[in-house]
Amino acid sequence: MGKLVTIKEKFKGKIISVLDNNTGRIYLDIAAEDILPAARMLFDELGLRFVTATGIDSRKNIEIIYHFSDDLTGEVISLRTFIKDKKNPSIDSLTPLFRAAEWIEREMHELLGVNFRGHPKLNHLLLSEDWPKGSFPLRHDNER
Repeated sequence: MGKLVTIKEKFKGKIISVLDNNTGRIYLDIAAEDILPAARMLFDELGLRFVTATGIDSRKNIEIIYHFSDDLTGEVISLRTFIKDKKNPSIDSLTPLFRAAEWIEREMHELLGVNFRGHPKLNHLLLSEDWPKGSFPLRHDNER
């Protein structure tokens, strides 16, 4: 758990909560504006590998969870953040840090309507080009 101590020290006052009740799984809740520096620290300073991200419409906000793996220990550290503005959900893209985030961010953009600021190419990935603009299949408020 040395990495968790390092993360807590580095982001003192910026970690909203820590869920550490599963062996090998740690969830850190952080503010959306802190996602880029937090991901940079996990990737560059701690050497964790970005695995994927998960996007969820939780009715009150858009929840995004970024999963990182410590391949030496098998631990997975996940950064969880909430985008409160559901009318215009926006967050910094992680693609400037690592290209591995490009496709999953495109998927979340397309299916949940999240704008990833700084993403090089937020165009269709899964849906057809004629899919109705502003209609997001995984949003609870989607009109069908």
